[in-house]
Amino acid sequence: MSITEPAWFKSSHSTDQGDSCVEVGLAWRKSTYSGTQGDNCIEVAASPSTIHVRDSKDTTLTPLGLHPSAWAAFVPFAAAQAG
Repeated sequence: MSITEPAWFKSSHSTDQGDSCVEVGLAWRKSTYSGTQGDNCIEVAASPSTIHVRDSKDTTLTPLGLHPSAWAAFVPFAAAQAG
């Protein structure tokens, strides 16, 4: 999957009638394996169709965009490597 820019997306409660809606931004979460000493870590944010992954040391870099099924396949592998 190609790298994607994080984007705002409208609330699922929005309609196409032009009514007021809420746009939701990405909520970045740092890995639970990250320490408080500036360790190498990643941050993850989910949007409806993409899991965004970025380096927490330089959040200005373009995040990697993964399809949710690719992320779901990666997580057990990463957990096994960390254990």
